[in-house]
Amino acid sequence: MINRTKHNIQNNNNMILYNVTINIEDESHESWVKWMKEVHIPDVMRTGIFSHYRFFRLLTSVEDNTGTNYAVQYFCESLEKFQEYEAKYAKALREEVEKKFSGRYYAFRSLLEEVL
Repeated sequence: MINRTKHNIQNNNNMILYNVTINIEDESHESWVKWMKEVHIPDVMRTGIFSHYRFFRLLTSVEDNTGTNYAVQYFCESLEKFQEYEAKYAKALREEVEKKFSGRYYAFRSLLEEVL
């Protein structure tokens, strides 16, 4: 019999991927990309939580979607490290984004565990 209950995040010391997908209005996306590259992503990386990141522009569009879509993927070594990020740094970093681009973006966050 298949267990159809929701899976809990396991602590297997597998790589953790913190993915932030962002839709930014077209009028702001150039200044947002510049700010992300020069300010926000470096600030996130300076926390020492993540080993590396990737920054992508989505090539496929979502139906009824306006603006431009991006994904920033941050990689860390464990769930505990990510929880440290959430506890110590996430709120202030998100507030900085909100101050700079309030009302011009939407972000969707997901946490993924590497499957070996």
